[in-house]
Amino acid sequence: MALTPQQRTLNPRRTSPSALTIRNIVVDGHRTSVRLEPVMWEALRDIAGFRGVHLNDLVTEIDRQRVVPNLTAAIRVYIVNYYRTAASGINGTAVVPPPM
Repeated sequence: MALTPQQRTLNPRRTSPSALTIRNIVVDGHRTSVRLEPVMWEALRDIAGFRGVHLNDLVTEIDRQRVVPNLTAAIRVYIVNYYRTAASGINGTAVVPPPM
């Protein structure tokens, strides 16, 4: 059930799925903070799990290969490209969406 605008403002503790979450990670041996939406953190953890690598190692790889100046943007681009490739069936790794 969708909340009305008034219901949304009445409960300030309720977090939006689009609210940014800050996490500390180690990128190339240096600790840094990254702000992403919870769904992006979940996708990043899933990708690291699929690839069998630690989250810090995956983000280090993304950082080394990025062409955009911002690490957070590079992570989002990586996630989108990863799932686009998977959805297209390239490499035989099509992602099956969860049931609605």
